[in-house]
Amino acid sequence: MYGVCGCCGALRPRYKRLVDNIFPEDPEDGLVKTNMEKLTFYALSAPEKLDRIGAYLSERLIRDVGRHRYGYVCIAMEALDQLLMACHCQSINLFVESFLKMVAKLLESEKPNLQILGTNSFVKFANIEEDTPSYHRSYDFFVSRFSEMCHSSHEDLEIKTKIRMSGIKGLQGVVRKTVNDELQANIWDPQHMDKIVPSLLFNLQHVEEAESRSPSPLQAPEKEKENPAELAERCLRELLGRAAFGNIKNAIKPVLIHLDNHSLWEPKVFAIRCFKIIMYSIQPQHSHLVIQQLLSHLDANSRSAATVRAGIVEVLSEAAVIAATGSVGPTVLEMFNTLLRQLRLSIDYALTGSYDGAISLGTKIIKEHEERMFQEAVIKTIGSFASTLPTYQRSEVILFIMSKVPLPSLHHPMETGRTGENRNRLTQIMLLKSLLQVSTGFQSNNMMSALPSNFLDRLLSTALMEDAEIRLFVLEILISFIDRHGNRHKFSTISTLSDISVLKLKVDKCSRQDTIFMKKHSQQLYRHIYLSCKEETNIRKHYEALYGLLALISIELANEEVVVDLIRLVLAVQDVAQVNEENLPVYNRCALYALGAAYLNLISQLTTVPAFCQHIHEVIETRKKEAPYMLPEDVFVERPRLTHNLDGVVIELLFRQSKISEVLGGSGYNADRLCVPYIPQLTDEDRLSKRKSIGETISLQVEVESRNSPEKEERVPAEEITYETLKKAIVDSVAVEEQERERRRQVVEKFQKAPFEEIAAHCGARASLLQSKLNQIFEITIRPPPSPSGTITAAYGQPQNHSIPVYEMKFPDLCVY
Repeated sequence: MYGVCGCCGALRPRYKRLVDNIFPEDPEDGLVKTNMEKLTFYALSAPEKLDRIGAYLSERLIRDVGRHRYGYVCIAMEALDQLLMACHCQSINLFVESFLKMVAKLLESEKPNLQILGTNSFVKFANIEEDTPSYHRSYDFFVSRFSEMCHSSHEDLEIKTKIRMSGIKGLQGVVRKTVNDELQANIWDPQHMDKIVPSLLFNLQHVEEAESRSPSPLQAPEKEKENPAELAERCLRELLGRAAFGNIKNAIKPVLIHLDNHSLWEPKVFAIRCFKIIMYSIQPQHSHLVIQQLLSHLDANSRSAATVRAGIVEVLSEAAVIAATGSVGPTVLEMFNTLLRQLRLSIDYALTGSYDGAISLGTKIIKEHEERMFQEAVIKTIGSFASTLPTYQRSEVILFIMSKVPLPSLHHPMETGRTGENRNRLTQIMLLKSLLQVSTGFQSNNMMSALPSNFLDRLLSTALMEDAEIRLFVLEILISFIDRHGNRHKFSTISTLSDISVLKLKVDKCSRQDTIFMKKHSQQLYRHIYLSCKEETNIRKHYEALYGLLALISIELANEEVVVDLIRLVLAVQDVAQVNEENLPVYNRCALYALGAAYLNLISQLTTVPAFCQHIHEVIETRKKEAPYMLPEDVFVERPRLTHNLDGVVIELLFRQSKISEVLGGSGYNADRLCVPYIPQLTDEDRLSKRKSIGETISLQVEVESRNSPEKEERVPAEEITYETLKKAIVDSVAVEEQERERRRQVVEKFQKAPFEEIAAHCGARASLLQSKLNQIFEITIRPPPSPSGTITAAYGQPQNHSIPVYEMKFPDLCVY
């Protein structure tokens, strides 16, 4: 009976007859619209039949695909699309299963047209918001198939482009359908992300290939629409924009793996483009997660080629700059710590020549120039990221980097041996380079916070090292911190200008904080400048940096006292060149003379004291005529014009301390202080440094004349005052002041916070103590006359007067006033 009903059309179920009627006799005529409207009305009227309609359409489509009747296949898919758009009842889930089964059948076909047809239908379905949830639907097949289509390698370029674009659209549809539906399979799982993300990156990678095709102007807009790279980028941005906090890692890891597998770190152009897309697509508060992923990947590739690590660092630099505009979070110091660790590893690799520390048969040989390129990339990254940080974070980074610099101190032992010394030196240079990058452009209104004591001590201790390159870095770092008005480049060349107004210097009055800073650290700065001037290995760059440092201190941090000390310092440098106890070469002595002339010419015009300016001008003019080798214009050039003999320099060629003291004293400056020659102080750094300095030989002997002796010729024995004695005296006085300050603070806090009863009891106890002390004083100082009752005998047989206290005696009325 069932077979008979199947053969007779009138006996077939109504939904089958309605489905059959939408197919015309000739597939080229397309879908029969009137019958399609009847089928849609029937589906809406009887939603329980919707699943059967879908199953029957699926059956017909599979049969038509097998018989290669592709026209009817297109009609079936069009009917399914219309039914999906019209029906949103609770039975839609069963119909969707049939629909997805038909789409999967089309995607499995080898015909590109059928694959594209199935993809388009799936995209339409993905844009439909379903009213009822689905608990058992799976999209694993579609993710795999669409990813495969994204990698199509069809011979026909146009067909290949269409298939790839269909694959990208399909993945976009899967993401839209599942990303916000908690009941669906988690699209963020690694098994799905490992297929979706590489497929998008693969098409994004071939953007140059697509751009190499130069279509005609009339076809250009159409070609742009058909570009898979643009579509892949749009899909990737949408995917990352929908990523929640916990899904960022799964989305970023496939990107890193793809770049590793295809060796895309070395050109680094594509890698940078990818992470720019990522950083601008994710939510700003998730930026630090991407930075952490890159840092972890850099650590994981610590033994990879230097070019690979350099590419990762370049990408990290770009990503960090973008992330700094959003939220970097707690990854600031973590990032710098990782970069500094990689810097140390690179130094070790360059020294040992291998990643294992020893060269064997199977060891990969390291190219030193590649490691140097990687180190420069790290330093550049540190500087570029630090420049985007706020001042307080930048200060923390500066202190952090300085704490990593190996110094010859008791608490920071240095590595010994030739290899250890090379490692120490390279580490110091690289970290100081990093510090210079961070300090460039650093702006702080308070020098006490910009150069705290612990940082300044460590920084200046490196200025005592033998290495000329390290000393130069220290000077440049100090210049970067002190220059707050952009005057640094105006002192890049040393000269004796007759009018410094052409420099257009930006000068502000020294603030109270700067004055406090100079009172605390000025002698320390002067001492290191003085010792740096005496170095035999100095070259032109060192003297230019010293001149810039002196000039910037005069402009940024100078008051009258500082000006006096700086003049004393420069005159002491002139004495070094004249006396030449250090046996300096002729160039160094001429450079010191020229440095003093340039600075005194500058400071004389800044102080605007006519007599001072006149004296400096006279000496400079004399030098121009008789000794041009003592001026910067002849010394600090590519080919210095020097003399063979600097002995016996006449006094007219020198700046005289007595004359300067006289002219400045008449203008209100401290003439007594100007008359005292500058002598550097002795510190622990001289004992801990590897070099011999004047500090090791300075011993201050002070003989104090006894004022109590009637004869002036008599003198007390000479007392040796060493650094330790002075330090102990200063520390003790500071400790006493600190104790007194702490005691006052405790008293104030007690009276502010203690209850009234406790304060009253405390004051009462003090009052009773005071009264008892007064009674004792009265008993001791006041001895009244003996009592009329006479004397009594004490226990030891001695007579004892029995005294009555004055305040207990009774006097006659006449004695009362």
